[in-house]
Amino acid sequence: MTDPAAEGTRVAAFFDLDKTVIAKSSTLAFSRPFFQEGLINRRAVLKSAYAQFVFMLAGADDDQMDRMRSHITALCSGWDVEQVRSIVEETLHDIVDPLVYKEATQLISDHKAQGHDVVVVSASGEELVSPIAQMVGADLSVGTRMVTSSGRYSGEVDFYCAGENKAVMVKQLAAERGYDLERCHAYSDSVSDLPLLEAVGHPTAVNPDRGLRKAATQRGWPVLAFTDPVSLRARISRPSGAAVAVTAIGLGATVAAGAAWYGLRRRRRS
Repeated sequence: MTDPAAEGTRVAAFFDLDKTVIAKSSTLAFSRPFFQEGLINRRAVLKSAYAQFVFMLAGADDDQMDRMRSHITALCSGWDVEQVRSIVEETLHDIVDPLVYKEATQLISDHKAQGHDVVVVSASGEELVSPIAQMVGADLSVGTRMVTSSGRYSGEVDFYCAGENKAVMVKQLAAERGYDLERCHAYSDSVSDLPLLEAVGHPTAVNPDRGLRKAATQRGWPVLAFTDPVSLRARISRPSGAAVAVTAIGLGATVAAGAAWYGLRRRRRS
C-alpha cells in the first residue's frame, strides 16, 4: 500500500489562536494571579492592561513580535515551575474557561467533517496552546517552546513560533504528514502571519488588523469577521495537574507580550 504521506494528498487547516479562535488575549486574566503571587509587579499589570487595548486595536508586526520575544525571555527567567503550578492550579479553571468564537468552532467542525486535519499554530507557549487546541477539537498544535533547567524557566526560547517560523513549521508538518499545501487552508488575524498565509493555497484573514486587511484586499483573499464568542465551560474537563503546571509559561509569555506593546507605544509617543 502506498504511504499517504509520500503522496502529499492530505489536507490541513491551520489556525492562529488569539483573535482568530479566541476572542481576546489571556493577558489581563492571568496578570492578576501572577501579581498576587509575586511573579510580576504592579507596573507589569498596568502594562498588560494597556497592551490588551492596543493588541485588540492594532495587532502586531514583525518588529513588535521581536520585542515580545525579548520580554518573554526577561520576564520568565527564574520562575519556579512548582510555584507556577500552584498559581495556575488555583486559577486555571475560571480563567481558561475561554470565550471562543462560535464561528471558529463551526469552521473547525466543517474542516473535520471534510476529513481535514485541524492544526493550531500560535506564538503563545506550546503548553498553553496544546490544551486550548484540544478544547476546540484540533488534531495538532504548535507553539513557542521555552527552556527549563533545574525546575526553573531559564528565560531562553528554544523555538519562537511566530512570523516566518510559522511557515517553516507548517512546511515541516506538510513533509511529515503528507499535506498538499496548495489544497490546505490557513486563518489568521495578524499581518505578522503573512508567511503562514502565503504558505497555503487557501489563505483567509479573520478579524484582520490593518496591515493584513490591506494585504488580503490586494491579494483577493477572503476576509471573515468573527463576532460571537461562546463559553466552552460545558465542553471541557478540568486539566490534570501535569497539564496545569506547564501551561503557565505560555501565559507568562502573553503577559510579557503586553509589556513589549506598552514600551513600544511609549517610545513612539515620546
